[in-house]
Amino acid sequence: MTNQFVDANKMVPITPPPELLARWEEDWHHAKVKHVQLEDHIATQAARWGADQQLEQDAKWLDTNALYTRNLTVSPSGDALRQAMRPKPPSLKEQALAALQEAAFQADDCPPEGISDAQVDLIRRALEQLDD
Repeated sequence: MTNQFVDANKMVPITPPPELLARWEEDWHHAKVKHVQLEDHIATQAARWGADQQLEQDAKWLDTNALYTRNLTVSPSGDALRQAMRPKPPSLKEQALAALQEAAFQADDCPPEGISDAQVDLIRRALEQLDD
């Protein structure tokens, strides 16, 4: 299970923010009926919140990919939706290339002993030759 979803081709966390957890705890403390344990209350609220977040992303994806005739390449089954909503984590090669890109981007801020452009190019070429 992932703790992120894709939104406009970027990974976004799907864990509830701490402020929301604090609000749910406060709501539980102020509830008149205490037949539910705090952990169960928060777990239920988090499940509802997560389902709502997923529903929003599903609706955005459908609006962009499935409901318009210009997107005829989208599978009529739920496979394309599943792939979009639960993408595979990037391969080690993809992660290394992204880290290299980030290091190269920040190279201007690095001290003289940092990574050089020639080293970046060499490492990038080697990584690109590897299988995923």
